[in-house]
Amino acid sequence: MLEALQYDFIQNALISGILVSIAAGIIGSLVVVNRITFLAGGIAHSSYGGIGLAIFLGLPVLFGATLFAVATAILIAILTLNNKKRIDSIIGIMWAFGMAVGIIFVDLTPGYNVDLMSYLFGSIIAVSNEDIQYLVLLDVFIITSVLVFYKQILAVSYDSEFAQLRGINVKFFYTLILILAGLSVVAAIKVVGLILVIALLTIPTYLAEMFAKKLSLMMIISSLIAIVFTIFGLIISYFYDISSGASIIIVGVFTLLLSKLLGRK
Repeated sequence: MLEALQYDFIQNALISGILVSIAAGIIGSLVVVNRITFLAGGIAHSSYGGIGLAIFLGLPVLFGATLFAVATAILIAILTLNNKKRIDSIIGIMWAFGMAVGIIFVDLTPGYNVDLMSYLFGSIIAVSNEDIQYLVLLDVFIITSVLVFYKQILAVSYDSEFAQLRGINVKFFYTLILILAGLSVVAAIKVVGLILVIALLTIPTYLAEMFAKKLSLMMIISSLIAIVFTIFGLIISYFYDISSGASIIIVGVFTLLLSKLLGRK
């Protein structure tokens, strides 16, 4: 594997994997603690519409996915806050609508014949220098937002009613958490794809919960675990010539199962 590091695409894959792991560890902790895994999944698949729109308009794919993910997160926050009994139906509709919009825009794009499976299951070896720069900006925004609003996010995540009594704008921070989840989804598109992104957001956090009693520590440990998964997944992908995104998730799942079995013993 060391000799492979001389290639630019391997270096980019490793760097992007680490950047995405940091975002996944931080926001994955919020997703699990707030129990919004299904909402994050809806945002993930809805952002496919942004990919199709970006391709149709000739814009950078990650930029288009970001706009669509943020818009979807805000819309889902508004709809679910006003009608919590219909969350599953709302997410199902947004999920299907985003995917349908993406497919239609791609079909309307003349001469476009690129395999869209790379956006569904990831294509980390295709990460460019521009993609890495964009991932850095996303990470900076995510980390800064969490650091600045950590106390408010912590309060809303564990006891929203108490937070509201303390004068915290619960609706705003609930929406912010969903937006950050959407940005993390966008960051993970090139690494594991939209289909597998929820696994990358949740598996490291489930493992981190075994060692962390505080949300901040959970975020740090979860990010480190995600980085380890990414590195080992890339190694397996390199030696066996299989999909890197799937390899990363398989490493995570087997590690989680092994840790559960050892924990019981």
